[in-house]
Amino acid sequence: MGNISVGQYELVYNAFSFTIAVMGAATLFSFLGRSQVAPAYRTALTLTGIVTLIAGYHYVRIFNSWESAFTLINGKLTLTGVPFNDAYRYVDWLLTVPLLLIELILVMRLPPAETVSKGFRLGLLAALMIVLGYPGEIASSNGSRWLWWALAMIPFAIIVYELYVGLRASIESQPASVKGLVSTARTLTIVSWCFYPVVFVFPMIGFTDAGATTAVQVGYTVADILAKAVFGVLIYLIAVRKSAVEFPARQLELATQQ
Repeated sequence: MGNISVGQYELVYNAFSFTIAVMGAATLFSFLGRSQVAPAYRTALTLTGIVTLIAGYHYVRIFNSWESAFTLINGKLTLTGVPFNDAYRYVDWLLTVPLLLIELILVMRLPPAETVSKGFRLGLLAALMIVLGYPGEIASSNGSRWLWWALAMIPFAIIVYELYVGLRASIESQPASVKGLVSTARTLTIVSWCFYPVVFVFPMIGFTDAGATTAVQVGYTVADILAKAVFGVLIYLIAVRKSAVEFPARQLELATQQ
């Protein structure tokens, strides 16, 4: 990080700032949107708001840590000696990644037993994936990083299988108006999550120094926006459409109030 340029510093700085604004707006949108859906789907929207709220808080901490790690002297960035604390990301992911999967399960409104079993299984796998990834993030050797990356990819692969194969029948049972949205939310989860293991290996394939630092921070940030804020909008749209189909009286009530 010692040779990072002013431009690279500002790119990461602005990415963090933008993400704070996105997560804040997404939190308000989710909480205010609860009144637009049937009661059966409000828990999913509450979790969506909690996810972006947690992410927004941690991005404030990441932003402050990034700012504290550098000082500008004679037009050149210099390390202050205060280490940049990237562990905030893993604390955030440990809390939010399981909730993201539970959001999807809840908004699908599966039978209670299936909701509990799939939510618990996917949430536990997601937490295990994050726990296994952190030792690799702080490891000093590529060998250790590759080991922990490989271990973390095991629950990741199981999650991908569960989303694409295990939920196939459940998605087919959804109302026709939301099948596409549920499938899109599932795909967005997988695509956005693929950013993380790819970005993780940058330092292990020779992409190091300031360029790697910048790419890692911006890469993780883009993935977080897609996986949390954009995913949350999809959850809202699914909840609204399912409310209209399953609870038409509720939609009439909302229209009368407007």
